[in-house]
Amino acid sequence: MNIDIPEGKDAIEYVWGEMIPGIGIAAANFSMSVYAHTTLGLREFEAARLRIAQINGCMFCLDWRTERDGAKVEEEFADAVAHWRTTDAFDDRTRLAAEYAERYALDHHGLDDEFWTRMTAHYSQPEIVELSMSIGSWLAFGRLNHVLGLDTVCALPGR
Repeated sequence: MNIDIPEGKDAIEYVWGEMIPGIGIAAANFSMSVYAHTTLGLREFEAARLRIAQINGCMFCLDWRTERDGAKVEEEFADAVAHWRTTDAFDDRTRLAAEYAERYALDHHGLDDEFWTRMTAHYSQPEIVELSMSIGSWLAFGRLNHVLGLDTVCALPGR
């Protein structure tokens, strides 16, 4: 870990809540809002989230699976996300979500007219903004957790 955590403190709660409360608490609220207020389907949401986790290398994010109404994506889903170009496990919206996440993280200047034509054929403008904000959250906060070493001390609920 690259940040000193006082003995007896939970690393995530300390860094995200106590250490810099004026920023950390707002960031945590934004991060939680992405999950609490999404209108995106679970598969497209998880395709984008997992692609960012794969790019960031955040151990916690790679292990996490979003649950919605008792449902999660299938166990093989993460492998399909890594192979989003060729998998037959995705519909057009799910494939586009994984592609958008990857290009947003690695080549945002390359999001050309051809991409936006495909994107707007499958997603409404509010959905595109929501997906963009979600990807931005995952990219920033997954990298923050990984860079600071927090992703190795996070514990999934119930584990």
